[in-house]
Amino acid sequence: MARNVLYPLYQLGSPQLRVFRTNFFVQLVRPGAAQPEDTVQFRIPMEMTRVDLKNYLERIYSVPVASVRTRVQHGSNRKRDHRNVRVKKPDYKVAYVQLAHGQTFAFPDLFPEKKLSPEGDSADRDVQQELLEERQKRQSQDPRRGGVPQWFGL
Repeated sequence: MARNVLYPLYQLGSPQLRVFRTNFFVQLVRPGAAQPEDTVQFRIPMEMTRVDLKNYLERIYSVPVASVRTRVQHGSNRKRDHRNVRVKKPDYKVAYVQLAHGQTFAFPDLFPEKKLSPEGDSADRDVQQELLEERQKRQSQDPRRGGVPQWFGL
């Protein structure tokens, strides 16, 4: 639908009717080693700079950023394909963003451990019992087969 809309040309002082989206995709990564609470790790495109990432986070997500450190992670070159030719994984850039003073970040616990309650435990047992009965019913011999084994199809 938006393809048919003609926007007016930009003129100084006139309001903008366009929404500009970035060409970058930023991926939040859970760090492998322990990091301070105010540091967040991102995987960013190779073309993105520290200033780009800082502006991206501050303007789009309103996250106060104190500093940004980046490094280039080289892809492994050890794997070989069916013709015994080396296959290299692509390189990527890792950014460590230190949040402003007083800001912290913690990954949410998406899969918390369930606490067993007395009433919930009996409901789980009922469900397990029903599943066990269905499985036994499926595995029982079919009287119409007349003693012919299951592996022998008719």
